[in-house]
Amino acid sequence: MPPTFNPSLYQVNTRVVLGELSRVLGRLTTLDDLADAWLDEVAAMGFSYVWMLGVWTTGYMSREVSRTNSDWRNDFVKDLSDCTTDDVSGSPFAIKRYEVHPDFGGEPALERLRGRLTARGIGLILDFVPNHVALDHPWVDEHPEFFIAGTEESLAHEPHNFIRLKTEAGERILAYGRDPYFAGWADTLQLDYRHPDLRAAMTALLVALSARCDGLRCDMSMLALPEVFARTWGGTSPTGHHPEAFWPNAIATVKAACPGFLFLAEVYWGLEWTLMGEGFDYTYDKTLYDGLRDRDARAVRGHLQADLAFQARSIRFLENHDEPRAADVFPFPIHQAAAVLSFLVPGLRFLHEGQFEGRTRRASNHLSRRSDEPVNEEVHAFYRRLLPIVDRPIFATGQFHLVGCNPAWYGNSSWEQFIAFGWESDGGTPVLVVVNYGSDWGQCYARPLHDDLHHQTFRFRDLMSNAVYERDGFDLAARGLYLDVPPWGYHVFEIETIGG
Repeated sequence: MPPTFNPSLYQVNTRVVLGELSRVLGRLTTLDDLADAWLDEVAAMGFSYVWMLGVWTTGYMSREVSRTNSDWRNDFVKDLSDCTTDDVSGSPFAIKRYEVHPDFGGEPALERLRGRLTARGIGLILDFVPNHVALDHPWVDEHPEFFIAGTEESLAHEPHNFIRLKTEAGERILAYGRDPYFAGWADTLQLDYRHPDLRAAMTALLVALSARCDGLRCDMSMLALPEVFARTWGGTSPTGHHPEAFWPNAIATVKAACPGFLFLAEVYWGLEWTLMGEGFDYTYDKTLYDGLRDRDARAVRGHLQADLAFQARSIRFLENHDEPRAADVFPFPIHQAAAVLSFLVPGLRFLHEGQFEGRTRRASNHLSRRSDEPVNEEVHAFYRRLLPIVDRPIFATGQFHLVGCNPAWYGNSSWEQFIAFGWESDGGTPVLVVVNYGSDWGQCYARPLHDDLHHQTFRFRDLMSNAVYERDGFDLAARGLYLDVPPWGYHVFEIETIGG
């Protein structure tokens, strides 16, 4: 698929959606049962890509850990109050084989789904987990050198980070997959990126996956960086190997064969720019999310002042499978303002199945069922208005710039709550987006988009409300556009020149 400017991504929890469809149809369903009408609806919403989370085959051993870990089970009940053992399918990130799970119709069903998406101009995104694999992955027997090995001492002192496994070569003590700040994930095994053969095998796997989809969302991508890996596991392996860069060569190898292939990085700890430099097309923007969640207009405005090359490669979101539901975190007026800011700035616009319907209960990654919730019609109506605007060409190919705001009068500090930006394109109608991201009524003057305003009259048409205002160019040039906006209010103005 050709690259898209400021594309949009729709995340779908494959297990949950197919499980709900099975209950409706009264039989087991596969990827073939995802209706064409549903795909048409996704296409009509303007999505460039669909991420089918969790299609790969997971292992029995890892699933049993999910079913027997008492701490995890307590968390599952928080997400699904009537959770049963049958609902626990195990983490989709504890992958045994990169083959489509038989329950989902296997490889043929995935190929057919990809064809149906392609016919609608939509690319298919799948998972790649670089850091770890399932407890019963074939490499445990075939390539034990690919894993971090432990000792009796490490198992005794860190039982939360190591496990004793029976293998074809006898018992081995291996490390759980982990990041440097938390205990190991007890349903996974840690891959050793110090080993050159492991890096070669993972590169070959990426090449194979690139023939089956249009892009990969790479889980916890920063864990494979040499400096992060060395901090977690040490700079030298028992066999004398050192961690070396994995991503640049691996991504370049894939893109040499598939130039339009997309690499998306889940990344934290301020390493976004580092992974962009390693070859990733887009990286998670947790900073914007945190600023919006914390209701900090100044932090959001400061973040949006970053270099446009960074902005355009950032993944903007209000929720995903790791975060709470947006409708739970953001009360409805704030939800609207946060969505306007997230999805009308540059970058990849990332939305999650259930977000449009206003779901407030997240679905645990380990479960195949989620709580039933009615559609929140207020939230649903808002997204029905917003998404067609996000899909306008100007937000894909136009020029973005922040717009400064000034106090409406001396001593009125409410201007600091405002975040404003514009989009312009050659021959197109410019757009001005203004958000009062604060809990008080606010006033300000937004600076004009350009200086050539005299002797003209301008019409500001709000695309989200159909309100229309006419303003004189002399006044706009002298003071800017006066705004008086309620708490969490917003305008998406299309600006037309109507006289001059």
